[in-house]
Amino acid sequence: MKKHVLKIITATLVGAMALSFTACSSSTSVDSSSGGNGTIKLSMWHQSVGDTDPTSKLLKEAVEEWNKEHPDIIVEQDGVTGEQYKTKIKTAIAANEGPDIEYMYGGSFVKPYIQSGNMLALDEYLTQDVKDKLVKGTIDGCVVDGKTYSLPMYSFIASLYCNKELFDKAGAKIPTTYDELLDAVKKLRAANITPIALGEKDRWPGMYWFDIFAMRQAGNDAAMAALKDPSKFNSPQFIEAAKKIQEMADAGAFNDNMFSMSYDEMLGAFTGGNSAMMFQANWVNSPIEDKSAASSGKTVAVPFPLFKDGAGKATEFYGGGVDGFYVNANTKYPKEAAQFLIYLSEKIGKEGYLANAGLPCWDTKGLDTSTVSDLTKKSAELMATGTSFINWWDNILPADSSETHKNLIAELLGKKITPEEFCDKMSKVEGEK
Repeated sequence: MKKHVLKIITATLVGAMALSFTACSSSTSVDSSSGGNGTIKLSMWHQSVGDTDPTSKLLKEAVEEWNKEHPDIIVEQDGVTGEQYKTKIKTAIAANEGPDIEYMYGGSFVKPYIQSGNMLALDEYLTQDVKDKLVKGTIDGCVVDGKTYSLPMYSFIASLYCNKELFDKAGAKIPTTYDELLDAVKKLRAANITPIALGEKDRWPGMYWFDIFAMRQAGNDAAMAALKDPSKFNSPQFIEAAKKIQEMADAGAFNDNMFSMSYDEMLGAFTGGNSAMMFQANWVNSPIEDKSAASSGKTVAVPFPLFKDGAGKATEFYGGGVDGFYVNANTKYPKEAAQFLIYLSEKIGKEGYLANAGLPCWDTKGLDTSTVSDLTKKSAELMATGTSFINWWDNILPADSSETHKNLIAELLGKKITPEEFCDKMSKVEGEK
């Protein structure tokens, strides 16, 4: 689902909190209760709200279906938008007032809560039948120290989305190399077409651009090594990636108002036919192909262009699937909460694929996939070619480092720092734990 806005979507704007939220507290304020006639009420929080998040409708329908089929276990949901949600869930867990079931961003966001005992291990509730329904390897990101804390719903990969009609108007070619990308930017600008929509007000969309540039320039292995040991960022390949980003900005690649444009506005600019390109994850497929969108039927998703002087490969992707729902370790009803989580993860995973919200982590045999759009099928095809995946970097880096990373990229795009200064500062952040 929309990991960072979403979309999602994956950007940590709140500093790391002291781990005073550990589960050793003797009291709990988890909002679970027992209604009349033995009815159990479970609270669930999430960030899938709004018209631009296709998971929002699916989540509502899934909860309604569960409540209808399980009148003795009623789930009450509450959702707020991405960045507000991060603040809300962090504050609630710190005060020991989290819900029974909570949507959590993966990687460095959820790991401290797992390590402090705030999240419930699900292993005793997972049957072999459930495990057999999962696509091989998709559960790996939900396992910490040999214990399973969540289940995947669906996966995401980022691609370069191109409006063919606007490219044709400018006489530009859909790019497969960096040189072709830069040439397309210049031709689109000459035709008075905004080449790339970027909602840098929210910071994480700009992060996507630098991160994929770094992966194409240095290769996925070198990028992962730098995320673990940031001192490696202060090296020629990452400096060159930063130079290319600034070269793109100098060429007018991005919208002039990128620093005041939000993610939602960025998506609206692309779907409205007001920009020719957008680098995003496949959660944008549904709004792009909406019948009312100017982008419908005119958009292709392609692997990010290769750099002739880079080590990156077309089969190396930015993305993955580590976000999902977790059970609060302090819930009064662990069994019932786990049962709902299992139901919800499979339900949303399958229905989400059919609704073009994500790529499947669950076995889709026997499902009528006629509703799956061309863009989603293309995304699935691209993912199938993948040999290496790196998840959103703000899901990998510790919270403070993630914040620094995104802010430095904004400064890089705004020409407030040089590529060398950018890489020097990145080399001093804390790496993946």
